[in-house]
Amino acid sequence: MAEHLVHSVAKAGFGTGTNELYDRARPSYQAAALSHIGNTLPASAPLNIVEIGAGTGIFTRALLAHPDWSQSVNQFRAIEPSEGMRDVFAKSVRDPRVSVADGTFDSTGVGDGWADLVVIAQAFHWCPDYDKASAEFARILKPTGTLAFIWNLENRDGAGWVAQLRERIERHGQGAPQFRLGLWRAIFATPSYTALFAPPLERTWSYALSGTRALVLDRAQSHSFIAILPEHDKAAVVRDINAILDRADGLVWLDRKAGVFEYPYQTLVVVARKK
Repeated sequence: MAEHLVHSVAKAGFGTGTNELYDRARPSYQAAALSHIGNTLPASAPLNIVEIGAGTGIFTRALLAHPDWSQSVNQFRAIEPSEGMRDVFAKSVRDPRVSVADGTFDSTGVGDGWADLVVIAQAFHWCPDYDKASAEFARILKPTGTLAFIWNLENRDGAGWVAQLRERIERHGQGAPQFRLGLWRAIFATPSYTALFAPPLERTWSYALSGTRALVLDRAQSHSFIAILPEHDKAAVVRDINAILDRADGLVWLDRKAGVFEYPYQTLVVVARKK
């Protein structure tokens, strides 16, 4: 893997020592969204799956635990460029069908026509070359293969405090290609994508998770562009998030005594079939 193909903010923010927090703080994936991906597949089990940008294994664990998927996997190849994330993945995913290796969106090391499904969870906005990535996805997919992207994100329309939270942390984006900017949608107009894949299909789910003050703070600090801030800037972020939670604009309590409240979220799934 050529290191320059990994965005500098991602490389630093998801480096060694930051990923235990990421794995602890980030949410898992909704069962309905995982079922939806399965329902789009023309192939039947057992399935060969490639997950690119597999991170610490949050999506992988959710998929393997899902009743629609647990017995449907033949082999699962996780590709992740961050050594720190691969280390956490190897410790947290224990399944003989699963392997994890170094690689990038346009250089996976997977054989031609091996995969029934290529899935990218919470990662594709970091892709540096959409056309090369499209060609790589098509190369490793079977003729009837499916490409799926999935993201979780706080729903800023779900409560005032969430919108204020996002505005506070996003000012530190440092030019990173954050999911919310939609830059990743450029893939669908690239020559390789239009030649090799059918038009994408999208679906969004809105829901509320349970949250606590500690979880909101941890989740904010798990963002790559927050993780690399100087300590005094991190402290300012924490102070301001605490003030946002104190104002509690639109906050809905689930158990006020225990400090548990609704945490509005959305999940977006984009699925495309190889032509």
